[in-house]
Amino acid sequence: MAGWRPVLGAAAGVLLLAGCSSGSSDAPKAEGTPKKGSGTSPSASAPPVNEPYTLAEDRAPRTRAEAVAFVRELTVRPDYFGTGYRKRDPFESDPAQWAVLGDDCLWRREALPDTVLASLTRMYELPAKDGKGAVYVSLTVTVHQDVVSARRDMAGSLEEALRCPAQQLNATDLVSGLYSRVDAFADGRSVISDDDLTESGDWAAGGGKAHPFDWYKFRLGPVTLAATARHGSGRSEAEDSTVTTDMGKGMTYVAASIDGRGKAGDASATPEPTETKTKGAGQ
Repeated sequence: MAGWRPVLGAAAGVLLLAGCSSGSSDAPKAEGTPKKGSGTSPSASAPPVNEPYTLAEDRAPRTRAEAVAFVRELTVRPDYFGTGYRKRDPFESDPAQWAVLGDDCLWRREALPDTVLASLTRMYELPAKDGKGAVYVSLTVTVHQDVVSARRDMAGSLEEALRCPAQQLNATDLVSGLYSRVDAFADGRSVISDDDLTESGDWAAGGGKAHPFDWYKFRLGPVTLAATARHGSGRSEAEDSTVTTDMGKGMTYVAASIDGRGKAGDASATPEPTETKTKGAGQ
């Protein structure tokens, strides 16, 4: 774990850099890269250069049916996370359930509480190739009843790593050594969402060798957006950092789409994240 936490130390920068154009030919070309900042690390006192992506509560889905349609219609392409990714099988979860961390630190899928309208997880993988193990990425969009409920969910997520520094993801996968970080709005935090969390640790399958594990979570008004990456074997620290950064970039495409739908004032619209947001534009 000690060798991976310095990468998490830079993960806050990923949340800033994810919204900046990478100039990489690997970026999804149909959408372009939504730019949220200059790409440099601001001082603690410097204000964000752009307004964060968000979704106004009065433009968010209000019923379970609307929320299910909202999460299903969001475009999440495999190449949002980098070249070579593909959908896993099974690909989507039941939007009437979500993952809950029990008192025994085991994750289970349970029926949604009254404060959550829909939650959809989509799963992707970068297949094993050239002696490098597969990378598994999941992305979850959850529509909460209101902003207060979404903020409580963010607070609960931050506490989970403290309560369960080791967590059983499923029958075979164990995550350990979890470390969480949250940044205040004016303290070099993400300008991609209203709130953000980062978490990192190690994961091992079937008692095998441990590999890096990343988890990000954004809040955009009453909607939360979470992603995890389970890194495969055989990668250098630089390659692992690329996996982490690319996952953050992929989340930014989805955050841009959620923000665009709110600006359009139509929860059924699905605009592509093609425009660069600038301070004051469209506000």
